[in-house]
Amino acid sequence: MPAPTFARCSRAAFAAGTFLALAVAAPQAANAVSAAPHPSLNGCEGVAPIICSFPDLAPGGYDVRVVLGDDAHAADTAVYVEARRLMLDKVDTEPGEIESYRFTVDVRDPEGQQNKPKGTGAPGLTLVFSGDEPAVEKISVTPASEDTQKIALLGDSTVTDWEEGPTTGWGQRLPTHFNRGVAVVNHSGSGESTVSMLAKSQMFDALLPQIGPGDLALIQLAHNDKTTTAEQYRVNLTEMIDRVEERGATAVLVTPIARHRFNPDGTLTDLGLIVTAEADLPSEIRAVAAQRHVPLIDLTKRTQELLEAGGDAPTADLYMIPFTGDRTHTSDKGATVFAGLVADELRGLGLVEEADWRTLTPYRS
Repeated sequence: MPAPTFARCSRAAFAAGTFLALAVAAPQAANAVSAAPHPSLNGCEGVAPIICSFPDLAPGGYDVRVVLGDDAHAADTAVYVEARRLMLDKVDTEPGEIESYRFTVDVRDPEGQQNKPKGTGAPGLTLVFSGDEPAVEKISVTPASEDTQKIALLGDSTVTDWEEGPTTGWGQRLPTHFNRGVAVVNHSGSGESTVSMLAKSQMFDALLPQIGPGDLALIQLAHNDKTTTAEQYRVNLTEMIDRVEERGATAVLVTPIARHRFNPDGTLTDLGLIVTAEADLPSEIRAVAAQRHVPLIDLTKRTQELLEAGGDAPTADLYMIPFTGDRTHTSDKGATVFAGLVADELRGLGLVEEADWRTLTPYRS
């Protein structure tokens, strides 16, 4: 399902830290747009999508429970939060079938790319129920438990939360893989490198106070390190590892997604494999991970294998090629596929409790 582009609307204010509940009102009659009634929730507006906002919620983690479905009509509902972060993929329900789902949301300011000015995006928490026939009966929001595990993402434009589509970072699709109790904190931004991530106060420095023992920091920075020497690149990665570990958290190095750049023989070019005039950056990441004995997700290798096995034309829709010709940034489809690769590798590392992974489709908890 394509990620929706939606306008944000202000709703009734709710005090931060207070239990929040939206109860369904009497169903409205079906209209010409849809065969199913669209529930009217206090604090929610719209038909498809249905947009519900809690503008007074302060930044932090929140556990959300959504009750989806309709007594009289079939429905299909996907749940997005904040800057197009997908929490639940399309949930199909038959008439009278009501499903309850739980997940944890990280509310941030700015809500999308973390190198944007404060106040970018809608204040508080926004939930968007998308689909041809979305149906939501109830929403409840409570502050997240203190033992919530945070998975922080420190990355570039291929990882970040894009406020507008169709470009989508794999970090925007990673939350679908987790149950309540795990919060994805996407502290990434377009144009960021290992150099800029360390230099900007709103990036690495701002992320560190948010993580602690039991948390993870996934670091994927390479696409913008075009002029960074191999030596400086290793120094930068090592500094990030040291400072994450000082917080009691676990650093996980992630090699960058490959670019969609093919040689005539069907293999990827050096540009595709993020090899610059200064360094083979994925190889440098692997070497630092081995030297420091930190977990590694070799996303370059996984995406290279996927692209070379699929071929040039058949894999073009994973990137923005059909839209803009862009062979670096991913489409919604590509972000979903690559987030799945990250989740698969992360699960194999055993750094997230098995019970915290979603295992059913649709994802239930």
